[in-house]
Order: sequence, then C-alpha cells, then structure tokens
Amino acid sequence: MVEIQISGETTGDGWEFTVIVRGNVETTHIVTVRTDYYEKLTSGRITPEELVKKSFDFLLEREPNTSILSRFNLPVIQHYFPEYEKSI
Repeated sequence: MVEIQISGETTGDGWEFTVIVRGNVETTHIVTVRTDYYEKLTSGRITPEELVKKSFDFLLEREPNTSILSRFNLPVIQHYFPEYEKSI
C-alpha cells in the first residue's frame, strides 16, 4: 500500500507542492505547477492538489516511487509518458 501526502503553497505563477510517498521506501518530491498548465489540464474542475495527487497515481502505476524525479515541473511527465495529458 502506498500513501501519498501532499502539501503546497502558492507561488507567483502557480503552486509548489511537497509530495511524500510512503511505500517500501519513503521518497520526497518537489513539484511545481504553473497556473496555465493547471487550467489546460483541468479547466478548474479539480484543485491543483488533486491534480498533483492524480499525477502521482498515474506515475505510480508505471514506476516505483524511487524512480520518480525528486524535483520537477508537472509538464515533464508528458515527456516520459506521452499518454499523461489525455489520461489526466
């Protein structure tokens, strides 16, 4: 069972989240989300925190938490997994 804990704060052009993933190994990730990208993916239907949670669910279906970058901007997921934006 994997537990995901998310906390965040607003930045000048979006949000920065600290994501702690507790599985076999605990990992910490810093994820930034720009407002324009958030709007592109969600049209405001879910909160930015929910978007990050869904994004980590997506990633964890494809790789272990130890393989997820420790710091990244949310759009980088699309570079590794082209189906990401359609899936979200």
